[in-house]
Amino acid sequence: MRNIRKTHNSLLSTVIMAAIYLGGCTQQPTNEQLEVWRKQAIARNAEIVADNAKNTQESEWNLIIQGETTTGKAVTLNWQQLQALATTHLKTTDANYILQPNQVFDFRGVPVSTLLQKFGYQSDVTEVTFIAYNSYQVTVNLQDLLKYPIILAIANNGKPMSRNQGGPIYLVFPHTQYPHLKQQYPDSFWVFYVSHMVIGTEPVRLQVGNQELNLADLETLPQITITETVGYRSGWPSGKVKLHGVRIRDILNFAKVKLSTSEKVVVQGKRRIYQNNVNPVQLTSADILNCEILLATQWGDDKQPIPAKMGGPVTLAFGSDCQAKTQGWRWVTYVEELVLKP
Repeated sequence: MRNIRKTHNSLLSTVIMAAIYLGGCTQQPTNEQLEVWRKQAIARNAEIVADNAKNTQESEWNLIIQGETTTGKAVTLNWQQLQALATTHLKTTDANYILQPNQVFDFRGVPVSTLLQKFGYQSDVTEVTFIAYNSYQVTVNLQDLLKYPIILAIANNGKPMSRNQGGPIYLVFPHTQYPHLKQQYPDSFWVFYVSHMVIGTEPVRLQVGNQELNLADLETLPQITITETVGYRSGWPSGKVKLHGVRIRDILNFAKVKLSTSEKVVVQGKRRIYQNNVNPVQLTSADILNCEILLATQWGDDKQPIPAKMGGPVTLAFGSDCQAKTQGWRWVTYVEELVLKP
């Protein structure tokens, strides 16, 4: 049995501890806040467990390649196409197999270098981000992906990758052949359930109703800056940072989307857990009108674009006035769409 990175109990405790940590270093959370975070963690845990239990057939699994490819267009590889490309065998230990850490497995998969050569990358790209369906991501140096046989494995010892092995698609590093990679890419980099591969960082594309907005559209709207601790850890500093973006209410007005008092806005990101109905991230009209709820595209004093390794180019962000309500809102990474819900 493999050591799944986020087991049910450890996921629950991890989410609770993260909530406490992100609540701020200088102020202890109240009992009310702790209870809200506990309920949020339970709901999030149940969501991921239920989604994983569906056991999607491998034939239904796709790999989406996005970002700064040669054409700049997203490509979706279906399971049949992945099978045709997965001809490389990599014999290595598995960083997540803790029962027999020296056991060598025969993984079969697609070298990431093959995908980079096939779809290309723009000259200024230095990193590639791999995203799993269950809210996990890692970023790997581009030159390492070109130099070493790092693969997206779909089979192990002649059998398809099962869910508890990280399948259908599992990011595998050649630790046996290149031991020095263990330090740079430890077990936390071996991504289970890979669904997206982002080369560099994508351009801003936000679907709102029937319109697709880009960065130029968003830059015509009032620009807002908040200073907050980011609600997820991927690549961000531990303290408060400046986040720059546009209020969701201004985006809806720009897109001529009228929100009634009974409707809600569902914020959808790239990850599959944001695209189901179990526990969607949804905002009421009162939330949107009364809170500083942003879609952030820049951060820091010098307004750097938010890269893929930090959940960009667009991330959902909440100001302090919203956080004080302790409603358990989640910060959504890789925001792609705002959907109205009755």
